[in-house]
Amino acid sequence: MSLNAAQQASRDQFARQSRNYGNSHILADTSDIAEALGDLASGNGRKALDIATGGGHTAVFLAENGWDVTASDLTPAMLDRVLELAAEKGVAIHTALHEAEQLPYPAEAFDLVACRVAAHHFSDPAAFVSEVARVLVPGGHFLLIDGSVPDGSLVAEEWIHSVEKLRDPSHGRFLPPAAWTKLCESAGLQIINTGLTPFKQPDLEWYFETAATPTQNRAAVVELVRSAPEEARTAFHICQEDGKTVWWWSRLALLARRAF
Repeated sequence: MSLNAAQQASRDQFARQSRNYGNSHILADTSDIAEALGDLASGNGRKALDIATGGGHTAVFLAENGWDVTASDLTPAMLDRVLELAAEKGVAIHTALHEAEQLPYPAEAFDLVACRVAAHHFSDPAAFVSEVARVLVPGGHFLLIDGSVPDGSLVAEEWIHSVEKLRDPSHGRFLPPAAWTKLCESAGLQIINTGLTPFKQPDLEWYFETAATPTQNRAAVVELVRSAPEEARTAFHICQEDGKTVWWWSRLALLARRAF
C-alpha cells in the first residue's frame, strides 16, 4: 500500500497512540451513532464498512446491532485493538488495512458506510466521499460523524485549524456542514439530515495526551487558547472549569443515502 505524506503521518500518529483508544476513551460512548442512525441501526445481517475505525467502537456497535461489519484502518495496531474489543464484546468483525481515499472493494458492496471522528485526517475528502458512494448499494446509507465548524465561521475555522495542527500534525481539516453536503451531493448522495452538537472536550491536558503533543506545541496551543478571538470563544464555548481549560467541539452528524 503506497501512502502519501498525509496518510503516512496519520498512520505513524495512530500507531504510536493506539493503546489510548480502549474502553475508557471518550469515543467509547456510542450514543451519538445510535441517535444519528435511529431505526437504521438494526442491520439484520446486511453489510457495513467502518472506515478509519480507530479503536473499533463504531464497528463493535454495528456488529452488536446485527450488521456484518468490516472495520478498516491505515494502521495495523489499530486493527489489533479492534479485534481485542470485538473479542471482549463477543462479536465477530472482519478487518482490512487500507486508506480511506481508495477502497479495495467492488461497486455496490455495502449497505452502510460509517466514518466517525476520523475524516479530518483524510488527505482528499472528495475522493473519500466519491469512494463511499461507489461502494454503497443503491439506497445504501453513509454516516459521517466528525469535528466540524459552523457554516460561515471563517475566523473560528482558521483558529481551530491552527490549534489542531499544533496538537496533532496528522490533522487535516475540519470541514463545515455545507462543505460535506456539497461533496456528498457531487458524489450522488442525497442528504437525509445534518446537525451540529456541542461535544465537550475534558481539558487541555487530556487533549495533549491523546495525541502525545510535543512540549513546545503545547505551549503554543495554550497561547492560542489564551488569545482566542471572540468568534472562536463563542463557537467552541471556551471557558475555565475547576482550574481547567475546557471547550466544546462542534460535532457534525451527517446521514446521506445513495440514490436508487
